Amino acid sequence: MQDRTTPPREIPERPRPSAIIRGAELHAGYLSHEEQLRMVKDLRALVAAAPLFSPVTRWGKEMSVRMTSAGRYGWYSDRRGYRYVDRHPDGRAWPAIPDSVLAVWRALVSRERDPDCCLVNFYGPDARMGLHQDRDEADFSWPVLSISLGDDARFRIGGTQRGDRTESFWLRSGDVLILGGAARLAYHGIDRVAPGTSALLREGGRINLTLRVVD
Repeated sequence: MQDRTTPPREIPERPRPSAIIRGAELHAGYLSHEEQLRMVKDLRALVAAAPLFSPVTRWGKEMSVRMTSAGRYGWYSDRRGYRYVDRHPDGRAWPAIPDSVLAVWRALVSRERDPDCCLVNFYGPDARMGLHQDRDEADFSWPVLSISLGDDARFRIGGTQRGDRTESFWLRSGDVLILGGAARLAYHGIDRVAPGTSALLREGGRINLTLRVVD
């Protein structure tokens, strides 16, 4: 009798990272220039629906990075602390995560579970991001995926303790970085942006997207 068992579904092999730096997987130049342009177009529509805003820290200091979000949740900060919320500060629901962005997550992380949040950070020439951990999520087994667009940025990463030794390297437009496994709770930040290193954004600057599973 002929075996009519359905053969197992073939899953495309996950691309190998170009480098692993303190546990973080770097996929250098993952996005082509055309893919970056399409993503920026999608992000302009996203920002039109959910404008960039400048959050404040719990100490009342305005952050140098402007941000917005897409997905079920958005990341937010004020004097009450850091947290995820289901609405933009203007009261509107966050827009959907663009397909061009989800495609990167599905290729490098999971086809079964989409992220709940896409945090959009815009860095001007003087913007920084101090060392911090991404630990407001419920399940740390899911990685944080980061996409860089626009000007180069000096990224710094350490260990899971604030005083651990750190290492820095440049993230360039089209690079994708994954913080998972041992690097999921690593302290990390942006030391500085190098203005004029990319012509992707008409007015310059850098966009960083971070995709996270929140629940």
